[in-house]
Amino acid sequence: MIDSLLTRRGFLATATAATALCAGFPALGGEYRGKLRKAMIIQAVTEEALRPLKEAGFDGVESTNVCPEAEAAKGRAVAEGMGMRVHSVLRGWMEFNSSDPKKVEAGLESTRMALRAAKAYGADDILLVPCRVNGMAMPEPWEFKIEFDEKTGHVTRVVEGDNDKYAEYIKAHNRAVDTSRIAVEKLIPLAEELKIVIGLENVWNNLWVQPAFYKHFVASFGNPWVKSYFDIGNHVKYAPPQEWIKTLGKMIIKLHVKDFKLNPDGHGGAFVHPRDGSIDWPAVRAALDEAGYDGWGSIEDTGLPLPEFAKRFDLIAAGK
Repeated sequence: MIDSLLTRRGFLATATAATALCAGFPALGGEYRGKLRKAMIIQAVTEEALRPLKEAGFDGVESTNVCPEAEAAKGRAVAEGMGMRVHSVLRGWMEFNSSDPKKVEAGLESTRMALRAAKAYGADDILLVPCRVNGMAMPEPWEFKIEFDEKTGHVTRVVEGDNDKYAEYIKAHNRAVDTSRIAVEKLIPLAEELKIVIGLENVWNNLWVQPAFYKHFVASFGNPWVKSYFDIGNHVKYAPPQEWIKTLGKMIIKLHVKDFKLNPDGHGGAFVHPRDGSIDWPAVRAALDEAGYDGWGSIEDTGLPLPEFAKRFDLIAAGK
């Protein structure tokens, strides 16, 4: 009879673990519900490129090699033969806001090629930066206080007070919103056919620089084949990454992992190696777990031995 009953200690342990799980925090022992899978960014997917990564403990790679499908299929075979995976294709910058229709169409065709390559690689998604704006007066990162129209996604103001000096930027931003939406909508049918997600990234392109605004743009497509490819280090100068993650939640399809060290006054700074900067990695890890993230993180960095990068990634994944 006694054996069939929970001891007081056992009951309390069980209750505590259940409470932690329901609250969205790791259960006892520091375990997280979602796993972070280690990757690096490489160009061509070859055994020569993959071997040192495999030996350092990486699970896979993200490829910048947007190539014909036959070549991508060979890369997939090499990776899978080594117990690794090409999880994503980094398409990168496009010019969907260009006034030249030929440049826009070239960007669309290049992105279609990336989608097809991703399918042949056995990847889940592509990383796409729709466009950028520059060459005009813009607020400093710490000055932004964006207000936007929920229906159109158009910016109505970017700072508190007088916005006249930023009129050109506001106009360019709103044009970028419209042209990017038109372009991505043209790509969705192929993404759906291939079952490859379009992961939108805003990477110091002076667009969608606050969490709620970025979420609104990604969500505006209302389509499961358009999500956010979130770069943890790129957003530090605008707001702590954990705030972006909490806002984006399940819209995040993949992660780029790097760090950024703010200047002592919190204004400006420089990219540094993971865990050497201003990012609160335990807070980021907790936010990812709360968001239900279970997926890949690609280190976007160079300059350290691969085993050191692997070690730092593992510490981040452990919430340290």
